Amino acid sequence: MTIELADYEDGAKYDGQYGDDLVALQERLERIQAAHITHGQRSVLMFEGWDAAGKGGIIQRLTAQLDPRYFEVWPIGAPSDEEKARHFLWRFWKRLPGNREISIFDRSWYGRVLVERVEGFASEAEWRKGYDEINEFEAQLTGSGTNLVKLFVHITQAEQDERFADRLDDPWKRWKTGAEDYRNRAKRKDYLAAMHEMFVQTDTRWAPWKVIDGNNKKAARIAALTHVAEALEAAVPMTPPDRDPAVVKLAQKAFGYTAKD
Repeated sequence: MTIELADYEDGAKYDGQYGDDLVALQERLERIQAAHITHGQRSVLMFEGWDAAGKGGIIQRLTAQLDPRYFEVWPIGAPSDEEKARHFLWRFWKRLPGNREISIFDRSWYGRVLVERVEGFASEAEWRKGYDEINEFEAQLTGSGTNLVKLFVHITQAEQDERFADRLDDPWKRWKTGAEDYRNRAKRKDYLAAMHEMFVQTDTRWAPWKVIDGNNKKAARIAALTHVAEALEAAVPMTPPDRDPAVVKLAQKAFGYTAKD
């Protein structure tokens, strides 16, 4: 079934105890990371969406209780001259996780078929070829044992405009907005067309998309964290390790340790 972004514009308020539910989700993600480390898993969590859609806020809450030694957040902007001199996927291969690690991408390789397409940074032949290249890249990731979770955070034009205004009004958030936001805003129809084709071409059985209605921030955060938790729990063995007998003996000798269960 084709993904239609218009189906994700309700902006309904979160029907629950946001603070309590967020803490519970963060604790759940903390346990998932422990299992992820224990079983030597590797995962990629990828976020796409509109400017001011709330990707950063979701990532901030996603990582709040994770061990920072085992994850990395990669904010993806315009490629450097070194990166432009190579295949567009090169800079993403460099940022992929090793065993026990999670790589979180705030924007991604989908820039090839979104911003590079709409803004003319890639030729039509290049971005059309990009669909196959992306699908093959993601198939290689998942085929080699990397868990891949793809989320797109959607907001309406009215909601985006309100958030732009809030950023301009808040002196400590003004750094988050600039001329580029308005360049992209002026081409919303073009971006919507590119997003529609992106979903048609890359919503695959091995790397499906999950769209998040971002029009209510609290509801979006809960929905996104819940999806990540469910996806990783389905992929990661959720069994804790047994006690290491050698470590148990050391603890017994050091302070008289006795197992409680």
